[in-house]
Amino acid sequence: MNEYSAMTPEIQRLAAISMEHGQIPAGLYDTYHVLRGLRDMNGKGVLAGLTDISTVTSSKMVDGKSVPCDGELRYRGYNIKDLVHGFAKEERFGFEETAFLILFGRLPAKEELIQFQELLGSYRTLPTNFVRDVIMKAPGKDMMNTLQRGILTLYSYDDMADNTQVDNVLRQCLQLISTMPMLAVYGYQAYNHYIEGKSFYIHSPKKELSTAENILRLLRPDKKYTKLEARILDIALVLHMDHGGGNNSTFTNHVVTSSGTDTYSAMAASLSSLKGPKHGGANLKVVHMFDEMKEEVKDWTDEEEIKKYLLKLLNKEAFDRSGLIYGMGHAVYSISDPRAQIFKGYLDHLAREEGYAEEYEFYVRVERLATELIQSRRKIYKGVSANIDFYSGFMYRMLGLPDELFTPMFATARIVGWSAHRIEELMNCDKIIRPAYQSIAAEREYVQMENRKPSDD
Repeated sequence: MNEYSAMTPEIQRLAAISMEHGQIPAGLYDTYHVLRGLRDMNGKGVLAGLTDISTVTSSKMVDGKSVPCDGELRYRGYNIKDLVHGFAKEERFGFEETAFLILFGRLPAKEELIQFQELLGSYRTLPTNFVRDVIMKAPGKDMMNTLQRGILTLYSYDDMADNTQVDNVLRQCLQLISTMPMLAVYGYQAYNHYIEGKSFYIHSPKKELSTAENILRLLRPDKKYTKLEARILDIALVLHMDHGGGNNSTFTNHVVTSSGTDTYSAMAASLSSLKGPKHGGANLKVVHMFDEMKEEVKDWTDEEEIKKYLLKLLNKEAFDRSGLIYGMGHAVYSISDPRAQIFKGYLDHLAREEGYAEEYEFYVRVERLATELIQSRRKIYKGVSANIDFYSGFMYRMLGLPDELFTPMFATARIVGWSAHRIEELMNCDKIIRPAYQSIAAEREYVQMENRKPSDD
């Protein structure tokens, strides 16, 4: 451990004092009717705003009662299943078309889509020497931090960085949507070379290619990819693009935007939120859990052996001892996550093409058995099912994406939603978001220095 990150005895002593005085009795949350996580006992979020961008549905009203139902996700009113089926059926890439829908509220006509694709293509460039001076000279081990640093540095290259007029914010957002893949992949290449000691590749994007195609082109040494690989990645980006205004990173964007700050700061704040393992970093937990499971379970077709390992997970006897089966359950969805359902159909094809059919069947088997075990052993108020993180990491593995880029791929998609929500906040709200916190601190009299004891705080 280097000097900067050394944990000294004094720091540990101070941390103990902090922990002693930082714990709030759990019962007080009930006393003051505070909903931790801003969710009630049924998991329903506290209403904090209005949005016209996307809709997440997990229940329906039956005879005046809320009943769990199959999950549904809509972008600007369109069912995500219909959107994906629409462009997949015609063998078109959907990222740019869906981005247009989310940003502008309607599906683009053919000519509009072509013009929008050309605009995004023209923005796939970074300032002169940016890769050398910013990315290569300060490689980091975490690509989410690298993304934040890159975006915050781009502020310095923008002559109208602090202008929050909608047209200028839209210009900034479109540039960031276009350059996010470059920041992520170039950041990884610098890390892979300077920290891991491996070969260094910097490829230029092509304006005429889709976002998904460019990601694979930038990442792979030979710049080659199959049509199926690019289309599967494209679908993954579409499914991650937005998820209502209440998810942690999008709500963060609303909060930060409401202060009147610049676009670069708002996006960096959302990236900070998305990095967390309870949010965008969840798919990494899933694949690492499966890495151990594949070692512990010798026969991937033996359901009894799989159940034994899953029970160890629930009993805090395996993996990280958290008692969780990662990728199972969701803060909103109950019976099913529509994104995971869409994923499964396409992953089947990819798994067979890439030689992962046996592992894909293992994932499907684990999903079914985990659902049964969780429901039988724990009181579930709204049902449990596999979420999108259960399969997304596996998909990235099949595409050869390194673990370090899993969450940045999520960010590459979600920045479209963040952009739409930032513009929505700027257009409709003029008050800074400031919720209340109930103070439980007792009043105390000031103590002169000569009368204090070490135990006093």
